[in-house]
Amino acid sequence: MEYISHSPRETEEFAARFARLLQPGDVVAFRGSLGAGKTAFVRGMASALAPDAEVSSPTFALVNEYDGTLPLWHFDMYRITSVEDVDSTGFYDYLDMGGVLAVEWSENIEAALPDSSIFVSLEPVPGGSDTDRRITISGKEAARFEASLL
Repeated sequence: MEYISHSPRETEEFAARFARLLQPGDVVAFRGSLGAGKTAFVRGMASALAPDAEVSSPTFALVNEYDGTLPLWHFDMYRITSVEDVDSTGFYDYLDMGGVLAVEWSENIEAALPDSSIFVSLEPVPGGSDTDRRITISGKEAARFEASLL
């Protein structure tokens, strides 16, 4: 499933609609280069799940926790270089806590992700403006979102 966003605000609005369809235990695994809009997408998710949250990239903290109707745990795996390093983040503990995990730089921990992970890829649109992004949702659970988001 693909969606074209023309601004960070549109990305956040799409992400809020997406988040309203999430369920306890969902893992949202982000793929995209630096500046692709991953944190903007999480900001949109948080606006639906934890409206009082002030979302920032958890680059140095590794995980930010946002309490709301459905807890949202925002991971940044940019500095994680091996699956063994995943243990130090508490990632496996969060999987069993009944909230939603949003994982930036998920490609660094691909082997640790559950099979049911929902993948969100963000990439610039060739020939588009600097803020245009192609958002692709994939994975075994992707079909659950298609009818409601398009």
